Amino acid sequence: MSDEQGDAPSSPDIHFEPVMTLPLVDVKTMEENEETLFQMRAKLYRYESAGDPPEWKERGTGEVKILKHKTEDHVRILMRRDKTLKICANHYIQPYMELKPNSSSDRAWIWSVLADFADEEPKSELLAIKFANAENAQKFKEAFNEAKDISTRFLKKQKENEDDEENESEDGSSDSEENSDADNSLVKSTPTKESEEVADKLSNLTVEEKNRTSPTKEESKESEK
Repeated sequence: MSDEQGDAPSSPDIHFEPVMTLPLVDVKTMEENEETLFQMRAKLYRYESAGDPPEWKERGTGEVKILKHKTEDHVRILMRRDKTLKICANHYIQPYMELKPNSSSDRAWIWSVLADFADEEPKSELLAIKFANAENAQKFKEAFNEAKDISTRFLKKQKENEDDEENESEDGSSDSEENSDADNSLVKSTPTKESEEVADKLSNLTVEEKNRTSPTKEESKESEK
């Protein structure tokens, strides 16, 4: 073998600078202040009542989450579609909500919501969710019921705080009314400098009028003559 057929020369280390650089963007998911109580893959459906005939339509497949706020005791359901990550369910879990089993499957649940914000505008929906097996469906139900209990406590606490604030405002208004009445009575009973000056002037006028109306000794003698 000749020298010309030896090892091929190594390729040079070529580096190209990018035409433009883009800064890193911190993307907010709006889940930073929440903790995950439940997360599992599922398929979501919505009942299309306006169709002819009405029917269940698939809304998306992806990870469904039950999220609890870290400082406030309210819980919501959030579900995003695979790949696109577009939201297909986003609503608070309220105490009135009830999961109903699907008559044809032990892996699915049905519930209604008055305000779902998946389309950025609140809409009432009848939703159904289906899991891979009955065990996962049962886990979702347990987490859902736990979220209902949290929501019940949160609303009860909120109502108590509102009642306390209302009572405090009523007590404060009654105290202010009593204070204002007391102030008015003091104003009425306590003479001011202006009122004293006016009283002095009136008394002086009265004295002068008496002096003018009462005849003097000289005037009486002249009248006798």
